[in-house]
Amino acid sequence: MDPNPTRERLIAAMSDLLERRGFHGVGLSELLAQAQAPKGVLYHHFPGGKTALAVAAIEAIAARIADSLERLMHQQPDPIPALHGWIASAQRRLDASGFERGCPLATVALESTADDVALRTALARAFADIRGRIAAALAGAGVPEPRARGLASLMVAAYEGGLLQARVAGSGEPMALATQTLLELLQNTPSTGKPT
Repeated sequence: MDPNPTRERLIAAMSDLLERRGFHGVGLSELLAQAQAPKGVLYHHFPGGKTALAVAAIEAIAARIADSLERLMHQQPDPIPALHGWIASAQRRLDASGFERGCPLATVALESTADDVALRTALARAFADIRGRIAAALAGAGVPEPRARGLASLMVAAYEGGLLQARVAGSGEPMALATQTLLELLQNTPSTGKPT
């Protein structure tokens, strides 16, 4: 946890707003009001302004997702139930928000442009870390490394795509169908180290 409460509030406010509105939908006045911080404080902690704060928020979000995955993987030696728990948690959060909150990483990624170099770099690192953790868990369960990397990429794609579809549909069904089908395929494939 960041020892500076003002900086922490700014990151938390930006994380929340990224999840609901994306980067370009975040106004500085709204951000500062939510963080209960004056404008000068933003530039004191983040000399690069809104973009630098968004990068810090993306890094914090990615760390939170990675920590959640790590906890689930440690609690459950089989990665399939752990991944199911990770997805179920995202579905509950989306449902509880009235389908307003998806994954802030995907929200920002979808609206980013070639000019958003710092944002895209932070997002690429975040997605790579998540894929890496899933791949490591699959490899630990006996999946050959190249296949584990491919399956991890597929899992993240299904997770993010499912969240996006569920959010616009106002229903958890698209995410549940996509991810449950993928998990069943993973469970029944010989390369997961499980008997067929």
